[in-house]
Amino acid sequence: MVCRMFRLETEVDKARRDLLRARLRDANRAASPVLRALRGTPDERDVPLHVWAVNDRDDDLVGGLVGHTWATWLHVTYLWVDERHRGRGLGARLLAQAEHLATTSRGCRSARLETWDFQAPRFYEKQGYEVVCVVPDYPPGITEYTLTKRLGPDGRRLLAGRRRPRR
Repeated sequence: MVCRMFRLETEVDKARRDLLRARLRDANRAASPVLRALRGTPDERDVPLHVWAVNDRDDDLVGGLVGHTWATWLHVTYLWVDERHRGRGLGARLLAQAEHLATTSRGCRSARLETWDFQAPRFYEKQGYEVVCVVPDYPPGITEYTLTKRLGPDGRRLLAGRRRPRR
């Protein structure tokens, strides 16, 4: 039974959100020696990682990857290529560049991402990612996949073998 001296509120409150996040982080560190060991290290914080494909002629954005690194992991949040440029290897180049930066300058050893069934699960599998979680009906009628990849020599393979973009 919930004590009657508390009220439940539902408004969005960024200050409380930040306080809650800090308290949860502290509780997690207290419970986990792995998370405790991260404290004060470069791996403790999310560090943004962005890779952009920009048209040389008009500076138009034709693709990009937005993600971050944390605790030796690259997390790919968004990867998009303009429909006119799909099927030419640009998505693979963006992903390979992000993996290269994550491994060489940030010490990442693994990568993860989420995608829906109508987006690109097969594309990511071709890039060496493996499905580790399937969430059916999220949202209703769609399946979400979580994929991971071990980085290192295999994770840098595409960058070394990349071709010049077609014009």
